Amino acid sequence: MSVTLKQLRYFDALSRELHFGRAAEACAVTQPALSMQISELEQTLGLTLVERTRSGVRLTPKGEEISQRVARVLGDVRELVSFAHHSNRILTGSLRFGVIPSIAPYLLPPLLPLLRDAYPDLELHVRETQTSHLVVELLEGKLDVLLLALPIKHPDLDETKLFQDPFLLALPKQRKVAGRLRATKEMIEGEKLLLLEEGHCLRDQALTYCSLKQVDTVNTFGASSLGTIVEMVSAGFGITLLPELSLGMEERGRELTVIRFADPEPSRTVGLVWRSTSPRKDDFRELGRLAVEAWQNGPLAAARLLHDVKKPAKDVSAETS
Repeated sequence: MSVTLKQLRYFDALSRELHFGRAAEACAVTQPALSMQISELEQTLGLTLVERTRSGVRLTPKGEEISQRVARVLGDVRELVSFAHHSNRILTGSLRFGVIPSIAPYLLPPLLPLLRDAYPDLELHVRETQTSHLVVELLEGKLDVLLLALPIKHPDLDETKLFQDPFLLALPKQRKVAGRLRATKEMIEGEKLLLLEEGHCLRDQALTYCSLKQVDTVNTFGASSLGTIVEMVSAGFGITLLPELSLGMEERGRELTVIRFADPEPSRTVGLVWRSTSPRKDDFRELGRLAVEAWQNGPLAAARLLHDVKKPAKDVSAETS
């Protein structure tokens, strides 16, 4: 008796759900059918993979290891199917696209129409969440490509840089500043610095720039969106570091003073990340090209003029690490 893909898919679902009923529902089969396939898999491997309890199941130590291997096997199968479907045409079929919250609201509005108009056969699925979750889902094969802040150091992932996104200092409008003043780290000392809640890479990048090892003066308010932070700053409750990418949207209708930093300006590198084994590298290069076009010509373009933002750097989307 040999191991079947059906058995692997059922075991993968059971590993995620840890409940026979929910796993069967996820696989669109009856619970007895799923249970029988799991038992046959255990017999074929000569291993006990799960401990059956009243409340559900628990993976055995061997089951945990097999679960990781099964996820990789199923990922390879998906890559094989993807290669067959996309070997002749760019950006067709399904694309599962992960984006972090500090990029999605600002780059997707100009990017999505470009994708729709240029590639009408593309079936796009967008997932917005924090970097750590996106990377796990990419490695598990649940996502195809990510748009986030680099670097993402993992031996199984490739990445390409798209553009630099400088940070600016955002103050309440009532704070008077001199006309060509450039912000410095010292201007942040002693201020109430408002940042996103833990888990957001933008928070970590801001703390790193400010050299803040103690975060007593940092107040996150449990905020998970930049919009909430900007509202707090506008109301006079503190200051924040705002990515240039967000200016076109977050300044609108708010009482803010935004100041560029003195050189060298703090910034983040925005780019794409995908599995090294993915056969869709041409898709991702084209997606990167369109993302740079959206960045250069979207709502941020007017904000650049308003804040004397330097001309966008040369497109670096062809650089792959």
